[in-house]
Amino acid sequence: MDNIGIFGIAYDDEDREEEVDMNNVISSYTVPDTSFTKFHNDHPEDQVIGSLKTHVQTRPMTKINEEHGLISSVHKLRRINHKDFQNCLFACFLSQMEPKKPVQSLKDPSCVEAIQDELLQFKLLKVWTLVDLPRDKWAIGTKWVFRNKKDERGIVVKNKARPVAQGHTQEEGIDYDEVFAPVARIEAIRLFLAYASFKDFVVYLMDVKSAVLYGKIEEEVYVCQPPSFKDPHFPYKVYKVEKTLYGLHQAPRGWYETLSTYLLDNGFHRGQIDKTLFIKRHKYDILLVQVYVDDIIFGSTKKQMSNEFETLMHDKF
Repeated sequence: MDNIGIFGIAYDDEDREEEVDMNNVISSYTVPDTSFTKFHNDHPEDQVIGSLKTHVQTRPMTKINEEHGLISSVHKLRRINHKDFQNCLFACFLSQMEPKKPVQSLKDPSCVEAIQDELLQFKLLKVWTLVDLPRDKWAIGTKWVFRNKKDERGIVVKNKARPVAQGHTQEEGIDYDEVFAPVARIEAIRLFLAYASFKDFVVYLMDVKSAVLYGKIEEEVYVCQPPSFKDPHFPYKVYKVEKTLYGLHQAPRGWYETLSTYLLDNGFHRGQIDKTLFIKRHKYDILLVQVYVDDIIFGSTKKQMSNEFETLMHDKF
């Protein structure tokens, strides 16, 4: 091994003087149609999802297509004369985006209309009054919140704009005391519907528009004027809140107390276990009312009682 070395057995072709036999060489070779590699450049067309003519989309392009996807669906409904064509056509005139700042909302006519509608509700319900800020008081900041209300199919049916008070700056014991308000649990609503189905009740769902604004506030609270919507003649004045405003800690309790007081004054009895359930009996008839946030679910043994209750609620709220 010392004389030969580890690589002593290795040799070069130049050292071997042997001729190559040409009879062992293949004269022709067929090139295969498909490659033997694991991945191909061309994907089978039967496994492609979607149209082959669609261009490559980036993430911003995909987001834009999702926002304007309703337009294409409306055109499809128009071609097949779908019964929901009118609803979808109405949704096309609504904003599909939720502005983050008031400046952005002013560029959208549908958002401007939603803002005007909300400010009109504030004026009709006398939610606040423009006054000078007292020296020993301080004003809570406000902001605009824009949301799109969608149906079960995900189609925008309404644009909402709300001036919200920055309730996180409120101090307990100064700006508010008691804030607890009972809220209907989903189990209570299921029991209500199960009992209504068993008794063959006629069940209705009524949405109270701007429900929180009907509540009364006991504390003396001041808020700043909403951004981009200040009074040009009195830009330094503030609003004194007369009703419960969105964002305040005492807003849910104020709405619940206003509604419960109104129902109790009209012959209803509060449930002993579920405080959001109200019952009214008239001879052999019974009327159940379930309060759920800003919605009211009610049902009775006779349609006449339900109609009377609906008329009663519409007169007040």
